[in-house]
Amino acid sequence: MSKIIKRCDWCGDDPLYTAYHDTEWGVPVHNDRLLFEFLILEGAQAGLSWLTILKKRDNYRQAYDNFDPARVALYTQRKKNQLMNNAGIVRNRLKIDASVTNARAYLSVQEEFGNFNEFIWRFTHGHPKQNRWRSLQSVPVTTPQSDAMSKDLKKRGFKFVGSTICYAFMQATGMVNDHLTCCHRHDTIRDLAVNPD
Repeated sequence: MSKIIKRCDWCGDDPLYTAYHDTEWGVPVHNDRLLFEFLILEGAQAGLSWLTILKKRDNYRQAYDNFDPARVALYTQRKKNQLMNNAGIVRNRLKIDASVTNARAYLSVQEEFGNFNEFIWRFTHGHPKQNRWRSLQSVPVTTPQSDAMSKDLKKRGFKFVGSTICYAFMQATGMVNDHLTCCHRHDTIRDLAVNPD
């Protein structure tokens, strides 16, 4: 008899969603390129489901030069028009414009701090915040840390970085461990923070 794996309620039983939940969501990310990818994808998700974005993720990587911020920052109006005609991504002009604006702001942050990782992890003092939520209803959509992150990013010119988007970014990149305590990933993610290697 196979053992039933308990997961966070939000991921349902879609294989793509469960694979993302089991291998990526909540794992601390310190790679600048991947942090940029999550920042752009979380902004693209606004008003949509994360599963919609996951299904388009490979298309996004191809369309956005594998999320190289230096290349995205150079996108011209012609390139943005091409993106608007790309059925493989979310075709929203404001979100596409924001992705290019955010790439430029991202490069400015990298220049100021040496890398984006150094800047963004300041909001949790360099360490993942370990939560112990027992139900999905207990998990907040914003926190004082996501409020502070949103405010700082907006001040630096970033778009589509409201507090809710910032908190989703924090959850995805492991700045907070929001796996429910009953989830098989909660303790694994907690242990990653203790033994990052």
